[in-house]
Amino acid sequence: MSYNNIVIREISVADNKQMAQVIRDVLVELGAPKVGTAYEDVSLDKMTETYRSEKSAYFVIEREGKILGGAGVAPLVGCEDQICELQKMYFLPEARGLGLGEEMMQKCLESAKAFGYKKCYLETLPYMKDAKKLYNKVGFESLDKPMGNTGHYSCNVWMIKAL
Repeated sequence: MSYNNIVIREISVADNKQMAQVIRDVLVELGAPKVGTAYEDVSLDKMTETYRSEKSAYFVIEREGKILGGAGVAPLVGCEDQICELQKMYFLPEARGLGLGEEMMQKCLESAKAFGYKKCYLETLPYMKDAKKLYNKVGFESLDKPMGNTGHYSCNVWMIKAL
């Protein structure tokens, strides 16, 4: 997909450093805790390698060499193999409000279906209202408790969608 010089594509090794910085910057901007969130994930600095594993994919939004955001899907650790997790969906301010979140979400969910997943799970924070609005719009429903073992104990909004 491409418009206004914006491209959504699979992550490459050259993107690792920029994408890790995007995620950390957005979490700091939103006042998220640095512990119990993606901020401290070991995989953050080696995203390409992490998402090369089976039934996983990660996509970035790029404009003229600058990474503006990304999102991916991977197996939900500690859960049955038919459930994936939407992971690390973060966008810099200049990528917001352009419809890219919904476009990225569709790309991730299409990949999840192609991998054979039946459900997609996610975790977020209660004050990430725009994200939650998007998740509801594409059919995610709230859960009463977390699933799997993500290690993101500070994220206390849990959602799932049938694929």
